[in-house]
Parts: sequence; structure tokens; C-alpha cells
Amino acid sequence: MRKVEYEVKNLDCAGCAGKIQHKATTMAGILNANLDLYKKRFTLETNENFEEELFLHEINSFADSIEPGTKILKIEEFDEEEERRRKLQEKELEEKREKIEKITIIIGSILFIGTILSGKVSNNLKFILSLIAYVILGWDVVLKSFKNLSKGNFMDENFLMTIATFGAFYLNESTEAVGVMLFYKVGEYFQDKAVSNSRKSIEKLLDIRPEYANIKTNNGELLTISPKKLKKGDTIVVKAGEKVPVDGVIIKGESTLNTSALTGESLPIEVGINSEVLSGSLNGNGTLEIRVTKLFSDSTISKIIEMVENASNKKAESEKFITKFARYYTPIVVISALIVGLIFPLIFGDFNLWFGRALIFLVISCPCALVISVPLTFFSSIGIASKQGILIKGGNYLETLTNVGTVVFDKTGTLTKGKFKIDSIEAINCDKEELLKTAQIGELYSTHPIGKAILSQLNDEIDEGYLEGYKELSGFGVVAYYKGNEILVGNYKLMQEYNIVAVEKEYAGTVIYTAKNGEFLGYIYISDEIKEDSLLTIKKLKEFGIDSYMLTGDSKTIGEVVGKNLGIPSKNIFTHLLPQNKVEKLQDIMKLSDKKVVFVGDGINDAPVLSLADIGIAMGGTGSDIAVESADVVIMKDEPSKIIELLKIAKLNKKVVIQNIVFALGIKILVMILGVFGIANMWMAIFSDVGVSLLAVINASWGVKKWNK
Repeated sequence: MRKVEYEVKNLDCAGCAGKIQHKATTMAGILNANLDLYKKRFTLETNENFEEELFLHEINSFADSIEPGTKILKIEEFDEEEERRRKLQEKELEEKREKIEKITIIIGSILFIGTILSGKVSNNLKFILSLIAYVILGWDVVLKSFKNLSKGNFMDENFLMTIATFGAFYLNESTEAVGVMLFYKVGEYFQDKAVSNSRKSIEKLLDIRPEYANIKTNNGELLTISPKKLKKGDTIVVKAGEKVPVDGVIIKGESTLNTSALTGESLPIEVGINSEVLSGSLNGNGTLEIRVTKLFSDSTISKIIEMVENASNKKAESEKFITKFARYYTPIVVISALIVGLIFPLIFGDFNLWFGRALIFLVISCPCALVISVPLTFFSSIGIASKQGILIKGGNYLETLTNVGTVVFDKTGTLTKGKFKIDSIEAINCDKEELLKTAQIGELYSTHPIGKAILSQLNDEIDEGYLEGYKELSGFGVVAYYKGNEILVGNYKLMQEYNIVAVEKEYAGTVIYTAKNGEFLGYIYISDEIKEDSLLTIKKLKEFGIDSYMLTGDSKTIGEVVGKNLGIPSKNIFTHLLPQNKVEKLQDIMKLSDKKVVFVGDGINDAPVLSLADIGIAMGGTGSDIAVESADVVIMKDEPSKIIELLKIAKLNKKVVIQNIVFALGIKILVMILGVFGIANMWMAIFSDVGVSLLAVINASWGVKKWNK
């Protein structure tokens, strides 16, 4: 399977976007298609039968037939300067179109008022002013409708609006015809404005991408280059007020970093030599020299942008339903209009009466209120979550989060800080210094927080040249060969595996067992701290009616101590688990739950369970790359309480989606019923179409944000 992406131009109709998307799914070689109206992107998942040139020819012909001028184009590669110039041109064109639209609406409004006033003086004057106003307001709508008609498209909203207003003229209701077109234009303008504002808010969110990097050459000179050209090991300089272009480690300087764009945390953090820094952070008042540790494509900022941009490709079931529903809604309403306008006169007589009522159906035949507002709600919710340092990889995960019954936590680095410290050292067959030095040799290449805690106490340099071999045994520890010595550093099970005689210790922390050449050397006692907001998180989940579990590879003593302090029932705590045991235990938990199960973790060994759970949440601030890739949601700041925020956003998102569906369909159906009985008029019809669409879009854009405050 291969993913390809195209640029979409001159398309603003949500209903048309749905038709183009559906058309693509029926074409050869295309497994899945997603047309994102807000980002103007068309994403395809294709197989070996996909022919790009044939696809572009057919899809552009189809797109132009339902929305004249629409173009699906290959995305060109531009350098940074050319990209900025192109975006500026697009912005200028958009502003020009908006200005013309404003002038048209103002002139049309003045003439519309004139038609109302002139009706008291002369019917002929009223008709002439109505005709002029109609031409000014609706010439483009009428032109598009006849173009589409020539291509066999009878279900286009432009054509249906044209028929409705022409019918009003036929019934000698010229003022209503102008009014319908005027309010249609006004509604379209504000609707486009609301969608554009939502798109810009996401673009602003993604504007955290650094535009340049200052690389330090061998002779000490600074060169300004694209962050994409940086390599691992390069030295870059970040001045005060500049963005950190890629992930790295500070080798010189001190400063404060604003990481709000990444984590949602408004308070700046202090950094100095050996501090790890993330791309997209804003440097405060100091100058920093940073050694590059990740390429731009692998850096934090790139992954965040990629996650946010791709989130709309994974649609929720409600989005899929609305897209499918829209394909049937318009034909059903149009057929109903034909029955009312043609069949009813044959039964009840009075053609003009029933024809007028049928026009009401045509005005409200467009499903735009639903097609726009539902995806836009998910779009807005994902954007709001991103600003709080919560990255949701798709609308489908947001929807799943509304039906959570169980949250399963990893312990180390998730509920606890993962920042270990040595409490004490108990030497058996050597002195404390030798025991510590031996353990440090064994943990020399360790990336585990416990290994780092042991290495942090290093006094003497270890010559890596004498290291003859090194292997990590998952769930046991490490085996190292140094200067002809076999060194074992790990848990009690490791000692048993190598037949080392040692006494198993119970400790409310972690016990590290160390041996050399088959002889046991002693114990190193290490402890971890519980995160400040872990207790609050468990408490809030309980209030929501959600059960909490904890899975850990640590001992029963440690697990029960941590669980007791957090308020997790002992029956929900499982210890001594290897990675494969975590998978088995999660499967058991999922079988017992009649709702969705969430797993929260951060380490490499959590990747399988993150993938297995209904929703996998990775603590991305310190989490491993594999864990982040496997997860469905990434929390950039290592605060479990962000899960509560995530669940709130998910529930509010569902609330707004239901509101928009019920409101839009309810009003349209009500107006259709009232129209049949002659109670509703054209003014009510235009409100149920344009007005409802506008209100639904506004609710989608700002509803979640407003209620989440």
C-alpha cells in the first residue's frame, strides 16, 4: 500500500467534496480516499493497480462537472522562499475574492431594500430593481448551474437554487427570489469565513515549524541553512528569541525555553549543559550551542506536525455516516419536491400553489450543514487538544474515547517520574565502591532510567575499549563482558538464570543485584517518585466511573505500595510482568470489560500493549519513539492528568456533533413538513438551509472551545 497526496484548488462546497471523495473510492487502484476541505488536501491509499495520470484525468473531469473550476493537482516541491511566496499569492487572491464578495453583497442588499420600497410605488420598478439585484447577486450561481446542467448534473446546489429562484419569479414573487439569493450569498460568505478561520487556526498551530538553523562551522563561523539540511552531530547556535530547529543536547550556555507549543505548558523551563531540548521550543534570554541528536524529519516538531496533519485521514464513524448520508439526502429531497410540485397538483389541483411549496424543498436540499459541521467539529477538537499538548492521531480515536470503561497504566515513567535515585548500597563480597563500579560497567549502554541513575554516580571514567561484549535480557537485566570478566546486573531472576547464590530482598523500591564471574557482589537499593498529579488522575477517573489498573515488571511490594498511595485496588495491580505478560494481562482485562480499554505507557516494552488496547496513550515527553509510533494519542507533557482533559474534550466533541446533527436535520425536516401544509415560506426555507449551516459551522468551530474553558 502506498499513500499519495494531492492539492485541491477552487473547491468550497462540502457536498461536492463528499461526491469527489466517493468517486475516487470507485476508481481502479484506490483502497481509500479522504478529501479534506479544510486543509485543501486529497489523500489516497493505493495499490499496484493505481495509475496516477489516468486518475488525475478522470477525477478532474468529474470534479469540474460538479463544481466548475475545481482542480486536483500534484503537490510541487518548493524551497522555503518559494513556498512563502506562493502562500502570500494565495492569501492575496483569497483577500481579493473576499473583497469582491463583500461589495456584491452590499450592492445587492441596497437594491433588495429598493425592491421592497419600490413595490409601494410601482410593480414595474419593483420588477426591474429585482432583476438587476438578482443578476448582481446570482449571475455566478446561475452560470455554474447551467454549466453543470450541460454535464448532466441535476443535483448541484447551484442548479437547485437557480430553479427555486426562477420559480419564485414565475410565481410573481420577485422580492422573494432576490431575498433567497441574497441570504444564500450572505450565508455562503459567513460559512466560508468560519471554515477559513478554522483552517487558519490549525495552520497557526502548525506554524511552530522552525524556518532556519544557525550551524557552526569548523572555523567557528555561523551559517544560516534549512533545518532539513542538518545532520546528527552538527553544532547549531540558537540565539535569544529563536526557535530550536531540531532535537538536541545543550553543550554550551544556559537559558529558559518556552515549550507551550509542544506541551501546552505556559511556564518556561530552565535549561543548561547536558539538557535535552526539543525542536519547536522558543529560546528565552540566553544563547545556546546545541549538538544535533535527530534529523529534522525525525525531530519532535516534525512528528507533531505530521500527527496533526494526518489526523483528519482517520475518520470517526459519525463522519463516515454523514458523508454517506449526504449522497442520499439530496436525491430524496429533490424527489419529494417533484412529488409535491407535479403529483400533488394532479390530485388536489392548483399547480401554482403546490409548485410554490415544492420550491421550498429545493432550497433546503443541500446537506451542507451536516457535511461541513461534523468533520469540522472533530477538526476543531483535535486542534484544541493539540494546543494543550495532546496529539490525537484521528477522529476515530476521539470518538472511541467517549465509551471508555477501563484505563490501564504502566508504572515507571507513567504514574511515577521515572527519575530514580540510589537510596543505599549493600556490599556482600566486596566494598561499596567496587560494587557500584561493577554495576556501572554493566549499565554503561543502558537507556533505562534505573541504569541512568546508577551511571549518574560515576566518579571514574570507564574505558569502553575494554568492553568485549554486551547484551540486554528483557525482563532480567544486562550481561557485560569487560576485561575478561562476566558482569551481571539486574533483578533476582537474572541471578537465578545464571545460578548465582543470592538472597531475594523485599523493598518498597527497586533492588539491583550485581555479580561478577559467578560471584554475587551485593545489592543496590533504588527508589522512584510518584508524579504529583497521578493521585488526582486516578481519583477523577473513579468519579467518571472508570476503573484503573496498573501493570508493572516490578516486584509485588513496589506495586502494592505505589497502588495503595494512588488508590488503585490491589486486585487491579499486576506485578512481575515481562512485556509478553503485559499483553496477556491486557487481553484478560479487555475480555472482562464491556466498554473500551485504554492503555497508558511510555517505554519500548509498552509498544505491544499500546497497539493492542482500544486506545493507546503514550507519554511522549520522555516516551520512546516506538511507544509514540504505536500509540493512538500522544501526551507531550508527562502529566497523567492530561488524560482527564482528553476525556473531557472527547465528550464535548460528541455533544457538539449530536447537537449539529439533531439541529440541522430537525429544522430541515420541520420546514419541509410545514412547507407541505403551506405554513412555511421561502424565507423559512432559506434560514433552514443557509442559516442552519452557518449556526452549525459556528457551533463546530467554537462549541468545544467554549465549553472546555
